[in-house]
Amino acid sequence: MREISLRITRVLVGTEVTPNQLTYVMTLAGVLACPALLIPGIWGAVLGVVAVQMYLLLDCVDGEVARWKKQYSLAGVYLDRVGAYLCDAAVLVGLGLRASDLWGTGRIDWLWAFLGTLAALGAILIKAETDLVGVARHQTGKEPVAEAAAEPRSSGMALARRAASALKFHRLVLGIEASLLILLLAIVDQIRGDLYFTRLGVAVLAGIAMLQTVLHLVSILASSRLK
Repeated sequence: MREISLRITRVLVGTEVTPNQLTYVMTLAGVLACPALLIPGIWGAVLGVVAVQMYLLLDCVDGEVARWKKQYSLAGVYLDRVGAYLCDAAVLVGLGLRASDLWGTGRIDWLWAFLGTLAALGAILIKAETDLVGVARHQTGKEPVAEAAAEPRSSGMALARRAASALKFHRLVLGIEASLLILLLAIVDQIRGDLYFTRLGVAVLAGIAMLQTVLHLVSILASSRLK
């Protein structure tokens, strides 16, 4: 993405466009993944991927413009985090609504919308658990946490954390990876002629999100990040 973003940044640094304005557009692109996924069939999934890729592209560009123009701000950091929260949530909520078959001829099954929302909540909570470490340390007057402090104090917990990190299953609830998975599921469902795999994907991502929310919290509490 950097090969594309740097070309766009080269054009934008000569304009009045600010990094924060780019972050707003970035966030909008991520949020638009949700309504895109409501479009039935493969094209809805394709548009969802395009929206998330636009989010990713602008996430590169706003930082590059900020560094080039030396326009840094706390608001920019804050807005960037909000955008990340909203993009992940939009993709997972959109997946749940897609699985509910809103435009189908039969009865809408809201269970899948609930599971998609549950997955979105888990994805947000995982990010919040990480961010709240910094909040807790700041409010108690401690320095920002060092990378080494993330390692659990227990050897067993440390091994489990490294295994989970190697498998990277937790990344499936992130907007970028989730959108690509949704496209794959849409292709398979197009062949089958139903929403079986999309609904299976919703259930799996909801389970991963809830499990990861608990495991991530335990990992933080078992590490030295709050010491």
